[in-house]
Amino acid sequence: MKKLIVLLLITVAGTAFKATNDGYKPGDKAMDFKLKNIDGRYVSLADYKDVKGYIVIFTCNHCPVAQAYEKRIMALDKEFRPKGYPVIAISPNDPLQQPRDSYKNMQKRAAERHYTFPYLIDETQEISRTYGARATPHVYVLQKTAHGNIVEYVGAIDDDTQDQNPNKTKYVENAVNALLQGKKPPVTFTKAIGCSISWKNS
Repeated sequence: MKKLIVLLLITVAGTAFKATNDGYKPGDKAMDFKLKNIDGRYVSLADYKDVKGYIVIFTCNHCPVAQAYEKRIMALDKEFRPKGYPVIAISPNDPLQQPRDSYKNMQKRAAERHYTFPYLIDETQEISRTYGARATPHVYVLQKTAHGNIVEYVGAIDDDTQDQNPNKTKYVENAVNALLQGKKPPVTFTKAIGCSISWKNS
């Protein structure tokens, strides 16, 4: 009987946060994390007590596409943090392969650009792999519920990497606005367009 209980506990623990080899999909429950911010403090989703959800963005310093989206990321935090959906940025790259993404350079860029959101380093890359981040930037909109943090949107910020089309489809903005209205996002999944993540050599 004890062996059966242990087996059941292991099974539940292994499936509590669903993540396939491709990472999270809309409808999955996302795991929390505890990663170091550029101020030296560790940040987790659980630290945000009075929010409705999160805009988790895997991004970095060196990628030209991430740089092109930087102002839009800052704008998302400015618009939605007061409404209960703060931006949480995570740098997923191996700094040995991408020195511009080192912790020191993350601190420097955040200070220069006056980030209003945490900029966390995923030193082990465990969170990036679990979430399924593939490019920078790659966004996961999570809704905080009684059943955990549910993935409601995965993909690109919008459909204009150059920020030149005034009629661009603003996927993240549309998703969060829908959630704030008690609705499901009109689009729940798109392909993230950006620089490939530099994984550690195993």
